[in-house]
Amino acid sequence: MTQSIINTGKMLHQVVIGQLQAITEDVFDRQPEGFNNTIRWNVGHIIYWMDKYSTLSFGSPTAIPDSYEALFNSGTRPLDWTVSPPSKEELVEKLTAQLSRLSELTSEWLDKKLLAPFIFGPFQFSTAAELFNFALIHEAIHLGTISSQLKVLSR
Repeated sequence: MTQSIINTGKMLHQVVIGQLQAITEDVFDRQPEGFNNTIRWNVGHIIYWMDKYSTLSFGSPTAIPDSYEALFNSGTRPLDWTVSPPSKEELVEKLTAQLSRLSELTSEWLDKKLLAPFIFGPFQFSTAAELFNFALIHEAIHLGTISSQLKVLSR
């Protein structure tokens, strides 16, 4: 079962990368009516949280710049940014690097217990597999948001 979670994670990341490559950078910063953030923010948010969940799940060191927390953590938004966000090219590079790290995961890593349960609202995750699976759900939700934003922006 854990190998299927790894395969799903790799496939999902590939879909996100493929979708982003088809979007022009000028669209990344247009905030459609009815949305709290932009495509650039959603992509950065995916990267930020996958990095955070990987650190929590596997003890791997962070692989993103410190600035990503202020730009892309939950509760942030482009209107509040005081530094320039990363380019589309940098975001795709970060996603591609994450995809490479996903390819290195093993079932044994996912079977490990977390050092301490990760509590997120009413949810509690005790194993790396549980938290990593949640990370994939989170990524898929934001991929759906990006797809919705593109539909609205293309009108």
